[in-house]
This record gives sequence, structure tokens and C-alpha cells, in this order.
Amino acid sequence: MGRTLQNTMVNLGLQNACDEAIYQLGLDMEELEEIEEDAGLGNGGLGRLAACFLDSMATLGLAAYGYGIRYEYGIFNQKIRDGWQVEEADDWLRHGNPWEKARPEYMLPVHFYGRVEHTATGAKWVDTQVVLALPYDTPVPGYMNNTVNTMRLWSARAPNDFNLRDFNVGDYIQAVLDRNLAENISRVLYPNDNFFEGKELRLKQEYFVVAATLQDIIRRFKASKFGSTESVRTVFDSFPDQVAIQLNDTHPAMAIPELMRIFVDIEKLPWNKAWDITKQTFAYTNHTVLPEALERWPVDLVEKLLPRHLQIIYEINQRHLDHIASLFPNDVGRLRRMSLIEEGGTKRINMAHLCIVGSHAVNGVAKIHSEIVKNQVFEDFAALEPEKFQNKTNGITPRRWLLLCNPGLAELIAEKIGEDYVRDLSQLTKLHEFVDDDLFIREVAKVKQENKVKFALYLEKEYKVKINPSSMFDVHVKRIHEYKRQLMNCLHIITMYNRIRRDPAKLFVPRTVIIGGKAAPGYHMAKMIIKLINAVAHVVNNDPVVGNKLKVIFLENYRVSLAEKVIPATDLSEQISTAGTEASGTGNMKFMLNGALTIGTMDGANVEMAEEAGEENLFIFGMRVEDVMELDRAGYKAQEYYDRLPELKRAVDQIASGFFSPKEPDLFKDVVNMLFHHDRFKVFADYEAYVKCQEKVSELYLNSKAWTKMVIKNIAAAGKFSSDRTIKEYARDIWHVEPSDLKIPPPNEPRDTAEEKTLNGTAA
Repeated sequence: MGRTLQNTMVNLGLQNACDEAIYQLGLDMEELEEIEEDAGLGNGGLGRLAACFLDSMATLGLAAYGYGIRYEYGIFNQKIRDGWQVEEADDWLRHGNPWEKARPEYMLPVHFYGRVEHTATGAKWVDTQVVLALPYDTPVPGYMNNTVNTMRLWSARAPNDFNLRDFNVGDYIQAVLDRNLAENISRVLYPNDNFFEGKELRLKQEYFVVAATLQDIIRRFKASKFGSTESVRTVFDSFPDQVAIQLNDTHPAMAIPELMRIFVDIEKLPWNKAWDITKQTFAYTNHTVLPEALERWPVDLVEKLLPRHLQIIYEINQRHLDHIASLFPNDVGRLRRMSLIEEGGTKRINMAHLCIVGSHAVNGVAKIHSEIVKNQVFEDFAALEPEKFQNKTNGITPRRWLLLCNPGLAELIAEKIGEDYVRDLSQLTKLHEFVDDDLFIREVAKVKQENKVKFALYLEKEYKVKINPSSMFDVHVKRIHEYKRQLMNCLHIITMYNRIRRDPAKLFVPRTVIIGGKAAPGYHMAKMIIKLINAVAHVVNNDPVVGNKLKVIFLENYRVSLAEKVIPATDLSEQISTAGTEASGTGNMKFMLNGALTIGTMDGANVEMAEEAGEENLFIFGMRVEDVMELDRAGYKAQEYYDRLPELKRAVDQIASGFFSPKEPDLFKDVVNMLFHHDRFKVFADYEAYVKCQEKVSELYLNSKAWTKMVIKNIAAAGKFSSDRTIKEYARDIWHVEPSDLKIPPPNEPRDTAEEKTLNGTAA
């Protein structure tokens, strides 16, 4: 979620008033804002997408709730020591959190372990351990529409009789200390992005958020006029008309068997009716196609922790497979591929398959990703129910990612096309009229330059490196992962360095290369990549021959509040994943909206950005998805590229020989070995096209006017990538609710006046 203060002021239209008031008190608002901790309660893009979605849902007046876990420790703070990543606990609640309100009156029990008894009245889950879920509510204000929604985060609490109720006569002290075991559930966020770690505590977290949330939703449904009770028994027929639940990846997939358990075991609905309601309620968003990221929980673990849920999953699977067998007799291969249970070795539950079978809609997050989901990853399921599969291209909130972080540019745009674009970003197309307006071109360039100077000062303060603010700011910020190919950027840096050294007198377009992002603590290769970047930076930044032509900075502890500083100052945005691996990306959209040009592959939302702005207005290079598949068929031979490309050979040899690690010459042998022998993401195959494309970038940067014209064309084409547009599509195509841009009357305005205003139709 990042910080909340400035976002709240922006959305309430109070920023100028507050700035002025604070100034009159002899204080500086920006200094105050820097004191607030980021709420870092998720990993990378998936967590930030949820935050943008909450902002858009409130702005569109949807009655929507964001549910999650109130982690005591969020994503770790990253320190760089001697070039290595070191993790520190993110004690973000140390000074309290003024934005949250604990709601003990809505506390709910969550059950674990135990066993299942089959009785005449149905299954009973008994002898369980209970953990209490305490909700904390954070307000989510819409933009200038007097709407405030709720984000409800659950914290784990031990019941007061924890470990004291059962034959535990003796150790009272130990029993109280053991409360920590229950409360550990909400202690810490697992820091993996695009990687599945099948730990028991993680499964507990997933079930904890699901069980508490579903009880909360059903309580609210029963309290509403729709949950009409006939002789104490609730009628759930209207449930899917009143409730839509969106599963953000498979992490909350246990919601499907849990809702079935509530309907069948507790509310005594017949299975078929319960299943029909469940399917109509859930929809599933897929966020990655990397096989190592797909959740596959061992059956043994689920049986121990959630025995009734395992039985329900088996029943769902049996009926699912019976259905497929009736349509495709004797096709055992198809049954095996489509089963929710994977046999062979340890039996596992494929959570993506559970989500597809238990949902009425499945979507990818960019056109190309949704096609891969449909035609490759889940092709058997799509053959069965093609109408279930959709696309919903991701977006970003223009409130945080333009108004808040880049007020200079936001104001400049408003001067030309008015202020309405903030709620309807498609209006940015009006900027096309000003592409040839010399004054506007100069003003856009001036805002960028001011942002760069400000960020250069920040870098000099934090990193003690002298930055040339007229150099091209070439920025690559995102989680560190092999598929995102920070290594390819690194090879380009080494290539630029070698070119400067070979011919110091030759014209070179100066660059400041900024790379930032966190590596999962257990991801050895990602941590080596960080060390390599820092090792290269140390050599480049201290070589007098290079001077201020090339500087390399690894940005420590990349997070939302730092993104808000670096993105407005960026000239070139690096989006260079291997085609077919980045589901969408959202950083790419933030850079486009803030006046950076993109160098990237035809992957994720880059494809649609090129479609919107014209491919000639992005720096697109490298293999397309088809080329990657062809190369896989033929067999990727890294050595051939190394032998054929002298500049690649030189760079790789320098890494391998210890040129960047003279005290430890074989420090990077693992990295080099990976690049030659098991590089799934084919860095060498795109190196040549990447370097040539970077030459075109430098050439255009020399012509400031042509560069800025291209920037304006990009900003004018960024309208599609508002999360408002994304949420409108979810609302209409999946949730079946109508978004409204009506401003509801403020609470201080008398009701009758408010009603008179809306009498001629809409609100009535």
C-alpha cells in the first residue's frame, strides 16, 4: 500500500490546504511525509496491483472490500553491505499505525487440525485448535467523490483459554508463552515473488485469511435484507447476486472448499446447490505462468491441517473427473492432466486447477498472457469451457502514480486538457494535438529536468555519488529475478564501459543506470545478480577514464515510496523480460504515464503499450513468443552467441576472470555457468538486439526535441492503463455490478438538500 498521508489528502482534495496550514505552523509537509513508514504487506506487482484496485474501486463508487493479513512484519528492509543484500525485519508498526482501527467486536474463530466425524446429520470437523482473527480496518478514500471503502486486515490472536483448557494442570506460564504459536500466523509476510514455498505456516496464513473473510461476508449477507431467513434457515439463492469474490492468484484458493464446507456441513445445503452457488460467487485471476510459482500443496500437509477440506477437494475432483470421462471416454491422459490431484512422487493439490473448476470466470492480466493461459498453460480447461476464459489488462491508479508523485507533469497536462482526465484517463489522447507545440514540448522537458535534478540530489545525499542530471536516467526497478533479466542490463553496462575505455575521445551519450529491487532471501542466483551489479558499479564509478559519462547505482530497498521518487525522474524504462514470461507488468505503465520512453520485449502489457502508442514510439527489440518457442524446439545453445559476438565474449570473460572481483576471481562462476548451461531465459539470445536497440535510444536522446515529442505521444497513449478502466471491465464482465461516477453528498450536507440535487433521475 505504501504511505497513506499524501494519498488521503490528494483523494480528499485537501493537499493544498494542508500544505499551507503546515507551512504556517513553520513546518514542511514533505519532511512530515517522509516520517511515515510504507505499509509493505505484499510482494512486487501482485500486491501493488491490489492497492491500485482498491483506489479505483472506491473512486468508481463500488461497494468493495479488500481483505488480507495484517502482517506484523512486512516485506523485509533491504540493506546493501559490501555489495550483498542483507535482510532486516520491517517493524513497520513500531510507532503505531494511525490509519487503522481495531474492530474486536467483529473477531472470528478459525479452526485448524482436528479430525472429521461422519454422523447421520452429515460431516463434523471436531477436536480442532482455534485461533481468533481480529480485524483492523483502514479507510480507502475514492478520488473526490465522498466515498470511503474499507480494507480489512486480519490479525491472529490466541483465545484466552489457549493451552489451558485441556488436561494441562501444571504449566500455566508455559501455556501463556505458547500463545505465540497461534499468533505467529500473522507475524511475517513470506517474501517470495513468483515462487512457491510449500511451508505449513504459509498454508495456515492462506486458510486463516480465507476462513475469517468468508465468515465476515456471510455475516454481512445474513444481516442484509437479502439473507431472508425462513424459520431460522437462511436462503442462499441470491448469494451470488449479492456477493462476488475475486481470487487474487491461487493464494486464497482454499476459499472454494471452505465455502462448500460452510454451505454443506453448517448450512445443510445439498451438494449440487452449494456447488452451483460457489461457482457463481468466485472468479480467479492468474498472475504468472512460471511453473515454479504455481501452488501445489502436498496432500499429507492439507490432510493434517485441514482434514475436512481435503475430503471436499477429493469430492470436487471426483465429480469433475466423472464429467470429463463422460465427454472424453478412455482419454486417461486428459484425466491425468486435468485432475486437481497430481500423482507421482508425493501427491499434491494443483491449486490453479481447483480455482478454474470452482470459478465462473478465469482471467489473465494482459492480452498476450491471457492467450498463453488459454492456449498453453490451461488448454484442456479452455477446450472444455472456452467462455470461462477472459482477459483483463492490468492498470495503475493515476492518483498515486501521477498526481501524487509528479505534480509538475499533472499540472502541465491539466493546463492543456482540463482536470477531468484524473478520473477518465482516456482523455489523455487530447494531448496528441500538442505534439508539435514547441512551448508544450519545452515545458514537458523542463518538468522532467526538474524531477531529475531533485532525484539527483536525493541520490547524492544517500549514495555520495556525483550524478550528472543531464545524463540519460536509464532505470530498471522491479523484483530481482532471472526472467526479468537484470543480467542482460548488466552485460549492456559492461559493453558500454568497454566502448568508453576502447575509445575515450568518441562521442558517448552519458547515462546514469539505476537498478533496484529485492531478491527473495532464499534465491541464491538473484542475490548473486545484486552482488554482480554492485561489483560492476564499483569498477565503473571509480574509473577516471569513464568520468561522468557512465554511472551505475544499485537503489537500496526499492519500495512504493522510492518508486514515487525515481519514476518521475526516469528517461528510459527497462522492461526486458523474455517474451512470454512477464504476465503483464505495471511498472511499465507507471513509467509511460510519467514521461519515460520504454525499451522492451514484446511481453506482457508492453505489447498493448506498443499497440496504443505505435510500435515506432517504443524501443521494441528481441525474440517474440514464437521465436522463443522455436528456439526451445531447436535447442538454445548459449555458446554459439558467445563465440559469434566479440563484445558479449569480452563482457562474459571479464565477469568470469574476476575483472570485477579481483580479490575473489571465481566469485561469479555460478552466474557464468548458469548463462552458458542452464539459462531458461536466454539472455545471450537477445543480447545483440538489445545492444543495437540501446544505440538507437542514445541516438534519439541527442535530439532533445524529437525525444520529448515521442514522450508526449507515449503520455497521450497511456490512458488505457488506468486501473479505473481495468476495474470497470471486472465490474461489468465478471462481478455484474455497475460502476458509478456519481459524487455522493458529503456527510455534513443535510439529506433533503442532497435528495433535491439528484431528483431528476440518476440516484433515485
